[in-house]
Amino acid sequence: MVSAAEGSNILEVRDLQAYFPITAGLWRRVVGQVRAVDGVSFDLKEGETLGLVGESGCGKTTTGRAIIRAVEPTGGEVFYRMRDDTLIEATAADGRTMQTLRQQIQIIFQDPFASLNPRMTIYDIVADPLRVNSLASGGELEDRVSEMLQMVGMSPAFMRRYPHAFSGGQRQRIGIARSLVMNPRLVIADEPVSALDVSVQAQILNLMQDLQQDLGLTYLFISHDLSVVQYISHRVAVMYVGKIVELAPTHELFTRPMHPYTQALLSSVPAPNPRVKSLGQSLEGEVADPANPPAGCYFHPRCPFVQDVCRETEPEFREIAPSHFARCHFAEDLDLPGVPA
Repeated sequence: MVSAAEGSNILEVRDLQAYFPITAGLWRRVVGQVRAVDGVSFDLKEGETLGLVGESGCGKTTTGRAIIRAVEPTGGEVFYRMRDDTLIEATAADGRTMQTLRQQIQIIFQDPFASLNPRMTIYDIVADPLRVNSLASGGELEDRVSEMLQMVGMSPAFMRRYPHAFSGGQRQRIGIARSLVMNPRLVIADEPVSALDVSVQAQILNLMQDLQQDLGLTYLFISHDLSVVQYISHRVAVMYVGKIVELAPTHELFTRPMHPYTQALLSSVPAPNPRVKSLGQSLEGEVADPANPPAGCYFHPRCPFVQDVCRETEPEFREIAPSHFARCHFAEDLDLPGVPA
């Protein structure tokens, strides 16, 4: 497997936008836009895991879906490097090109109970992507399904059963098998363990790491759970109201945050020791409305370090330290506590 440090970019996202119209009146006139994803940019190296974290509603799931055009982007560019080194601009690709591209980019969905068709057997669920793309049939198809089930820790003897016969962790393993059956290179994991018990979460995370090593996978790992992101990610991007506000290597971000929102997220994670005090001040106020965001920095109404320039001028997303980016006017001046190494 190519290491994260040595790998070339498999994915480049540039100023990605996904707006949803707000309509009113009898004629459904457009009166506004919900800026679910508002100018997101990042690169993803081959073989690495990039964690995308933020509060519910910040736009992280929409970002993942816009990358493969399950949600049509409003603007921006998404470049994907194919196995033959061809660079494809996904946002401008036609239907046939997108069908080829989606064979190399797959999604693991959040809810293992809702993402599997209850009327289909496990065999049909895992085999369906190969059938749709005409990649296998007959005995070859059954052999491939059997191989994938074994790879995710499921017995091939279960393939004629239905999803209701399995636990949440087993269903998520089946969902992972479905995602990997076409041998993709990039997997967008949309909160794949948030619906599972903690003990089962660890099993699924370890499985994903083993599969990454064995198959050379690249992950965009979407989650709101900082402890999970810290465990599995090489780098972490923090989103707030449709924008990435900080991006850094995992250890650097957790020990030396440079954006007040990142520090607030870290301080909100309860420590298992009741004698350990909170890392910082809890946030006040409400998350900004993506349909009517405030002027300047979107975070300024809740920021304890706000100054006049924050209310008037939107900060640039810039490199503050090597490989450490933040969207804050005063990132260099703030001394924000992190979590112990």
